[in-house]
Amino acid sequence: MIAFWVVAGVLSAAAAGLILQSAARAAQRDGALDPTSAVYRRQLREIDDLAERGLIAPGERQVAHAEAARRLLSADDASSAPWTAQVGHRRPVLVAALLAPLVALGLYLAVGAPGLPDQPIRTRIAAWRALEPSMLTAPQMAAVLKNLIAERGPDAEAYGFLAKAEIAADNPSGAIRALRRAIEIAPQRVDLWEGLGEVLMIEAGGEVSPNARRAFEEALKRDPKSAIARFHLARARIAAGDRSGGLAQWRTLAAEMPLGDPRRAAIETAIAEAQGTPAVATDQMAAIRGMVAGLAARLDASPEDPEGWVRLVRSHAVLGQDAERDAVLAKARARYADRPEILQALDIAAKTPPMAGVTR
Repeated sequence: MIAFWVVAGVLSAAAAGLILQSAARAAQRDGALDPTSAVYRRQLREIDDLAERGLIAPGERQVAHAEAARRLLSADDASSAPWTAQVGHRRPVLVAALLAPLVALGLYLAVGAPGLPDQPIRTRIAAWRALEPSMLTAPQMAAVLKNLIAERGPDAEAYGFLAKAEIAADNPSGAIRALRRAIEIAPQRVDLWEGLGEVLMIEAGGEVSPNARRAFEEALKRDPKSAIARFHLARARIAAGDRSGGLAQWRTLAAEMPLGDPRRAAIETAIAEAQGTPAVATDQMAAIRGMVAGLAARLDASPEDPEGWVRLVRSHAVLGQDAERDAVLAKARARYADRPEILQALDIAAKTPPMAGVTR
């Protein structure tokens, strides 16, 4: 580390020397005259030469000649003092140029950490992989997942978990890249297209951007019943001015969902807000809890569903059910102990804050 700063100081001194050398050359031309008049005189000669060779018409020659002559007269009339070098300033500048790298090196030795060893990214990633996923930050987990993908080869599911880690790290651009790679591997997976559309919306500040709309349309091509795609496409339709058409699509979507589905309550709330009317008071919490119980029962019967376990952990966290969340988290972590990308997704889901007004 000290060697680095010594080299940096030498390079800084060399750069300062080059600047001072250029300034010294300029000082040797002390008192040089303004070349503007010579430029306009040469321009007059060139105009005459072009006219003699027949390259410009006589009328154009007169106009160009008159303009160049006018500029020449203006330049001759203008009084410009020749540039002179300030000899008295040379010594302070030279001293400052020499002292700057020395002062910087002294400050680093005083307040820095010259004995700190280098920390290459490979070493750090290896250390992170040895830790429990719950101990990693979202950016660290994203780096670990990228390393695993490079080591094991492209995998759509791994890229999907990488996208979740990038979102948790507040890096929607990275999540978009991960989802696009996942879609290249598994273009028929509806959930990847839905996720891409939602991340593109995050990047667009919550709006259904043209790119997000295309992603939702691709999801709808593969699954005409995709609730996520239909909801956001209807929302885009309302934003574009077709309020009645978008509301009709929302009503159709809500009618197709069972009463216990929490998405139906969310759609009904969106409809009420778009209409400017208060939402209908329903026992939404009971419906949500029923949905969560149904998901738990399904996982007990068919436990090989990583996304389902992540959703169940997140659902308990949203409901403020800490004990149930921790129990499900422990069970899922034991099942996927050798899948760090799933463990990270579970930990992120467990940290989801409870929704406002929830009663435990």
